[in-house]
Amino acid sequence: MRTICFYFQVHQPYRLKPYRFFDIGEDHHYWDEFANKNIMRKVAEKCYLPMNHLLLELINKYQGQFKVSFSISGTFMDQMEAYAPDVLESFQKLVDTGNAELLNETYAHALAALKSKNEFQDMVRKQQEKVKALFNGYTPKVFRNTELIYSDEIGAMVAEMGYKAILTEGAKHILGWKSPNYVYCNAIDPKLKVLLKNFRLSDDIAFRFGEKGWADWPLTTDKFVNWINQIPQEEEVINLFMDYETFGEHQWEESGIFEFMRHLPEAVFSKSNFTFSTPSEVAANIAPVGKIHVPVPISWADEERDLTAWLGNDLQDEAFDRLYELEDMVNRSSDPLIQRDWKYLQTSDHFYYMCTKFFSDGDIHAYFSPYESPYEAFINYMNVLSDFMLRLKKDQEDRLIEEGEDKRTTA
Repeated sequence: MRTICFYFQVHQPYRLKPYRFFDIGEDHHYWDEFANKNIMRKVAEKCYLPMNHLLLELINKYQGQFKVSFSISGTFMDQMEAYAPDVLESFQKLVDTGNAELLNETYAHALAALKSKNEFQDMVRKQQEKVKALFNGYTPKVFRNTELIYSDEIGAMVAEMGYKAILTEGAKHILGWKSPNYVYCNAIDPKLKVLLKNFRLSDDIAFRFGEKGWADWPLTTDKFVNWINQIPQEEEVINLFMDYETFGEHQWEESGIFEFMRHLPEAVFSKSNFTFSTPSEVAANIAPVGKIHVPVPISWADEERDLTAWLGNDLQDEAFDRLYELEDMVNRSSDPLIQRDWKYLQTSDHFYYMCTKFFSDGDIHAYFSPYESPYEAFINYMNVLSDFMLRLKKDQEDRLIEEGEDKRTTA
């Protein structure tokens, strides 16, 4: 079996509005509704709607032989319901074909797996419930952690929750001489299969496609199929993992990205011995060749493929630590708005905006950030977090008063 596995990350964060020091204690609404709605609608028109239409066309044209998969964050699903019901309907049509698999993840696209097993598990359950509610009872079988963050321990937690496979980066420093084009298994719990991204071929589409200075520009379907045909016959799966916004947003329509995808299946079917499979099909049909050992977490971000896009500098670590110090207080609260804001404040994007990297990766971080600088992102986030802490303390005090009144009434 020689197969291609397409996976697309679909995510938008709830962005914070400009929140001043003087707003602390006065304004408990943190989210920039105007920006969130405008960005969702803009990307919907450029990416989500045309690409979903194209994928549906391809699935129907090739009568189920062409297959893809998605991980759709809970924050994205919330925004689809609020701002883009047409996008939600187009995803539902894709899933209804049976040839677009949904993966599970953390509801808020969070870094909880690195800090709190309980919060991680709660986020995963909440995400599963949301997927089930919006997609006709759908239950994902495969897991994709935020930004493909993975370690042996994270994989073991995912296996404990009953998932059959997990996706992560085929990082060079982990693989060494090994190829990403095989199925591996978790080093702690071998029942969990591990699918590794082929970062070179994935990034040829996701990052280099529109670069006219790239030696292989323009990328055509014939050229791409020629590359995959050069892969040794014993290597069974090519995992092409990328942001869904690659299509139409990061790589504009004028680059030819939609036409590339429109003609890729035909080129694959007619000029290679590859098929297309979903992650669960890969996990079910291909045996692992061995364990993959990942003692320190990896991700698919930046040159290092580590966690430094989100954690590691003083700003990020301070914000991250202060946030999770509140977990116990949040768990004692029954206020639905506190619970909602707690989830949204964990979204990894907030910490990504605080990244102080420069050189090659700095431009990428600046492109995605709504802030002038990482320091502005940190100050804004910490102002919001300060108000959130005040709300938690007030909630705790009110609960203690209520409990005291109940005891007096009972006595």
